[in-house]
Amino acid sequence: MAESHDLFEIIKTTRAMRRLKPDPVPDELIVKILQAGICAANGGNGQVWSFLVIKDRKIKDAVQAIYKRAHVEVVGPNYAASKVPPGSDPERFKRQHELVEYLTDHFAEAPVWIVPCITHGGINQPNRTAGASIYPAVQNMLLATRALGLGSTLTTRNLIPAYEKETEAALGLPEGTRCYAILPIGWPMGKFGPVRRGPLSEVVFLDRVGQPYPPAAAT
Repeated sequence: MAESHDLFEIIKTTRAMRRLKPDPVPDELIVKILQAGICAANGGNGQVWSFLVIKDRKIKDAVQAIYKRAHVEVVGPNYAASKVPPGSDPERFKRQHELVEYLTDHFAEAPVWIVPCITHGGINQPNRTAGASIYPAVQNMLLATRALGLGSTLTTRNLIPAYEKETEAALGLPEGTRCYAILPIGWPMGKFGPVRRGPLSEVVFLDRVGQPYPPAAAT
């Protein structure tokens, strides 16, 4: 896949790439992705983050076993009971579910994982604001991955409470360091293309929720 340098094109085509080749990814590209991550905004510039690069297949296999169980017990049934999301249709949503199942079965085959973490302590405790200090970095890394022609997806299945502690133990995280996502990274099997979302007019309002923002309807 060719690299891209147009920011808006990158944003519009950063799809969840769940089918990844097992081919190696050069470390210099992973470093570029990580450098993009640490450029992100974070609370008070405290930089309480850490980024675990996982290549060890034994670690990935252990986490995948938990990941698979979470799919069977929680994620799969939720997909089956969910409505088709805005911008999609029944056939595309069925295909999305199939791709989720594919990633579930091939998770450990992705050549590199990046695991973004936050070390908690003192006033820095897990709460609704904690994500503000890590998810901007995650999005930067996803965009950088796409810009380099690589594929990835943001998966937070490991955050489901029933599986969170077990996953963090399998990753060998020290006490006080919490995992906030896993980004499997590899060369994509499929093609990049436009993300599918509902129209702005359905989610953008002026001054109060429910009051239309007219320019949004014109997009």
